[in-house]
Amino acid sequence: MKLVVMMYLEEDTEAVHKLLAREGVEVFSEAAVRGHGRGAAGWYGDVAPYPSGMLMAFLPAEPAEALMEAIRGCEGCQDSDHPIRGWMMDVEKSAASGPRVP
Repeated sequence: MKLVVMMYLEEDTEAVHKLLAREGVEVFSEAAVRGHGRGAAGWYGDVAPYPSGMLMAFLPAEPAEALMEAIRGCEGCQDSDHPIRGWMMDVEKSAASGPRVP
């Protein structure tokens, strides 16, 4: 099992949802977040926060790899300085409260 985390500008949400649909990813969680970064020399110390999204999907290995490739090939982001980014991690263990599910 893999965990794929994606981060993207709010303006790219529709493109991200289309990418997920093309890759057959139907179950995921997403949240609105604010990205922060450093300002340029001679400018403010910090730039204004970026309205962004973060998405998490638990997937089997093959679909997770395919999603990562789709992220690499994704074009048409609203801001080329802020591409859609993805990270894939191994899931070592899982637990849930309540009755055991077979």
